Amino acid sequence: MTTVADILRAKGSAEVHSVGPEDSMLEALQRMAEHRIGALMVLDGSQPGHIAGIVTERDYARKIVLQGRNSATTPVREVMTASVHCVDAAQTCEECMALMTRQRIRHLPVLDAQNQLIGLVSIGDLVKAIISEQQFTIDQLEHYISGQRG
Repeated sequence: MTTVADILRAKGSAEVHSVGPEDSMLEALQRMAEHRIGALMVLDGSQPGHIAGIVTERDYARKIVLQGRNSATTPVREVMTASVHCVDAAQTCEECMALMTRQRIRHLPVLDAQNQLIGLVSIGDLVKAIISEQQFTIDQLEHYISGQRG
C-alpha cells in the first residue's frame, strides 16, 4: 500500500507554501496562482511550522466572492479554516481518502513525530497514487495470465 511518505517522496519538493493570518486574501490568491496550487497553509509564526489554519480557493469563492468582500482588504484569518485535519507520513492513501471523504476536504497537511509540518497532500496526489498502484497490479496480473515472468 502506498503511504503519505511515498507520495511526498514522489512529489520531490518538500516545500509547503504558506501565508500568515494577517496577509490579505489578495496576497494568498497571488501566491496560489504563482505556484499553481489550490490551497495554502496559514502559519502564525509563534513557533516554526505552527499551523493556524488552511485557506483554499473554495474558501475564497464562498467567503469573499459570494459575500461581496474585498480581497485586498480582507485578512486571511477571516477566511481560513482554523480546524485543520492532519495526517502523518505513515498513513496510507486509503486512510487519507476515507478522512477526506468523511470530512469533505481536499487537502491534508502532513506532520512529523514532533507535530511539525513536513508536507501537504491533495486529493489529486492521492488519486494519482492509487491509479498508479492499480495500474501496477493490472500489469502484473496481465503478465501472470499471459505466462510472462517479470
